[in-house]
Amino acid sequence: MKSFLDWGRKLGLVGGLVVGTLLVSSLQVWALTKEQVIERLRTVPVFTLANGEGSPLLAVPTQGESRMPIASVFINRDDAQKFLDDLKTRDPQTAQGISVVPVPLAKIYEYEVAQQTKAETEQVRFAFFPDAQQVEAAKALLQQQGQSQQFEGVPLFVAKENGQEGGYLTIQQGSDQVIPMFFEQSELQTLLTRLREVQPNMATSVQMQVVNLEGVINTLQTSNNEELNRIVLVPSQQSREFIRSLQGQQGAGQGAGQPASGGTAPAARPQAQPASPQAQPARPR
Repeated sequence: MKSFLDWGRKLGLVGGLVVGTLLVSSLQVWALTKEQVIERLRTVPVFTLANGEGSPLLAVPTQGESRMPIASVFINRDDAQKFLDDLKTRDPQTAQGISVVPVPLAKIYEYEVAQQTKAETEQVRFAFFPDAQQVEAAKALLQQQGQSQQFEGVPLFVAKENGQEGGYLTIQQGSDQVIPMFFEQSELQTLLTRLREVQPNMATSVQMQVVNLEGVINTLQTSNNEELNRIVLVPSQQSREFIRSLQGQQGAGQGAGQPASGGTAPAARPQAQPASPQAQPARPR
């Protein structure tokens, strides 16, 4: 696997706030094509440990029935760096030449899809390490809502109207209304604070929910409703700033007459901002 800096289209969440009542309120009846799933994941950076050639560091289980090699995938870059620092202390020989490498989540997904046609002895399993702080935020949210405090996987935070048939909070992005799902709870909280300032009556009917990234990806590829095209995954601010720094270095290298690693620098940089306060009525769909 090589390092990819193809982050796709710009994540500029700007415009008005509107709660859109979707055709269905449950994610479990939506779907996208493989290409559409890839587009949803292209702007999300994750972090792996790899050597100078871009091959991921693999761990082979010594216990259990499966001996399938495992590649670690970190949502938080600092967690990946800490893991590498610990490895350098415990096993400096294995850690030699290994570094933290950013990869679009879409590439992980594409690799997993491609493995479905391979023999198990040729497959690699990806183990996701969520941001521990966001997992704790997810558990606290579930506790506040009287639900089980158990949470597994990578949390995504999304706003939804109260009630079984309530729609998801959408944001105007250009001419489209999109459903933002945040990797960082505080960014959604900022959005809801803005909503209370702009549309207080509407804000009282909206609450924060937490869903599982792995479950969302599975739903994207197994259900059948085009409304899923509205979903936009918003990486954490730390991840966006890190990728921007890489792209800045890449652009500087090109300006000095040196080709950037991985080819032409992407024209768009992933970023997200709270929507500007423009009130719009809810539109039933």
